[in-house]
Amino acid sequence: MSTVAQPSWHTPAGGGGDGRGRRGAEDRGSARRPSAAEAKHELRRRVRTQRGHRSPRLRDQVAERLAAVVLTIPEVAHASCVSVYASRPGEPGTGPVIEALAGRGVRLLLPVLGTGLQRDWAEYDGAHDLRERAPGRPPEPGTPPLGADAVRDADVVLVPALAVDAAGTRLGQGGGWYDRVLAHVRPGVPVVALVHADEVLGVPLPREPHDRPVSAVATPERWWRVGAADG
Repeated sequence: MSTVAQPSWHTPAGGGGDGRGRRGAEDRGSARRPSAAEAKHELRRRVRTQRGHRSPRLRDQVAERLAAVVLTIPEVAHASCVSVYASRPGEPGTGPVIEALAGRGVRLLLPVLGTGLQRDWAEYDGAHDLRERAPGRPPEPGTPPLGADAVRDADVVLVPALAVDAAGTRLGQGGGWYDRVLAHVRPGVPVVALVHADEVLGVPLPREPHDRPVSAVATPERWWRVGAADG
């Protein structure tokens, strides 16, 4: 069972059979419900807090188990080019899956974050080449940038997420970077969100017009397809 508190942006049913119950329900209904942005902000806070409670040893175990699962995804197993990312502290670790794919000779594209929401990619050239270019940003390769459209070369796109629901709605960090990136992915290419098991929600996430869904989810325990790709 999930240990991340489920979001509560749905208005609870209320009211009894008498006038007092109806008035109470009306009073509760008249309170302003949180907007999608506000609900996302609160859920991000909860997930980040939960992630902060995991020990370094547990994070290492999670990363190894996650790699073992991701490598069983058929599209990953047969890919010649994969878009992935260097995880930040608290995120499910991607180091082992990156090293495993690189060891197979798979071409790896990692994000390079420019100013503002500028999108770019660079090829992975080993862990020694990764650098944190600015506080709070994920480590980036030092190889030449390839441009925003380079992600179209990817046979699979592995993306970070704070949470995901059964429809494939993904909760990101809030900057919208990956929502814009996914517009460049070739049609039909699997987009896989990497999360902890307790970050898969049993209620729908609020989806805004700019949100782009994923087509699969991978946790340290298993992976599965979601949304239109389910089944």
